[in-house]
Amino acid sequence: MYYLRIILFPFVAVYFLLIRIRNWFFEKNVFRSKHVNAKIISVGNITVGGSGKTPLVIFLANLLKEEKKKVGVLSRGYGRRTTGYQLVSNGEKIFASVDEAGDEIFYTVNECKIPAAVSENRHKGATRLIRETGINVVLLDDGFQHRWIYRDIDILIFEQRFLSEVAFPNHFLLPTGNLREPFDAVKRADIIVINRKFSSKTDIPDKLKRYFEEKEVFTAYYKTIGFVDMKRKTEYETEEFREQKSLVVAGIAKPFSFLNILNQAKIDTQNKILFIDHKDYSLKDIKKIRKQFYATNSYSVVTTQKDAVKLMEYSKELDDIDIFYLKIELKLDEEEKFKRFILNSLN
Repeated sequence: MYYLRIILFPFVAVYFLLIRIRNWFFEKNVFRSKHVNAKIISVGNITVGGSGKTPLVIFLANLLKEEKKKVGVLSRGYGRRTTGYQLVSNGEKIFASVDEAGDEIFYTVNECKIPAAVSENRHKGATRLIRETGINVVLLDDGFQHRWIYRDIDILIFEQRFLSEVAFPNHFLLPTGNLREPFDAVKRADIIVINRKFSSKTDIPDKLKRYFEEKEVFTAYYKTIGFVDMKRKTEYETEEFREQKSLVVAGIAKPFSFLNILNQAKIDTQNKILFIDHKDYSLKDIKKIRKQFYATNSYSVVTTQKDAVKLMEYSKELDDIDIFYLKIELKLDEEEKFKRFILNSLN
């Protein structure tokens, strides 16, 4: 994979030019962002995967629900098997499966119980979601690059570990590096959130500080709630899994933080199966999990909440195996200040 990135290095200049031209067209109003009949909060990033967009969307959804806002979520529905617009939930009933909606939006709907839809065209999707559900605030999950729709608040989230990884080719543009856009795209954001996940807070590297100096920068982290039985929905303290021999299963972009918190909780992570991000589980994968579970004499399967919503599709095939997902919440270090900024911007 590393050598393939080196081979593709000449295409970085082409990708850079296309981004520059597109953004220039928006800045000069050749391309125009369209309004919808609701407030729009975009949560996105300029990196490839693993920054924590969906936990932040869930945090915002719960915050706005507490403030009596009629809030809904619109996502592209990455990894889904459908195309076009699809209403996922009206806030009370779910109309789509995880395969039809995508794992992230399905996870969000289960957590927040709010209206949600998927659509590649964000403006048309938001317009239809507003009309069908009567919401007045739309959260765009992964919306930073989707500039065709006007947003009232643009939130950009970074993984702290990514900012610190300055070695080649991490901070280069696609297809060699992990950047969707250059760092100067930060100027479009109203709020920056740096997600340290389960790690201690560190300073922004000196070479990047200039991009963040005039922005509202907040730091976030993950709080572990405990383990939840995937089938019975019973919650358990992490201490109950200490030194327990489990099979760890995950299909996420950057499993480092997940494995790190399991290790911190003294949970054995030597026995693991790591899949690609947004893993579309098949019966073959389930058989692989079953085989390794019994071959290693594991007590249980431990996974992420995002993976659990997809593994539930195979609850019958996994009926004899106890599966638990790690339930986490995103928290802000300056939570009250963040809330005031969001609410004042909306009002």
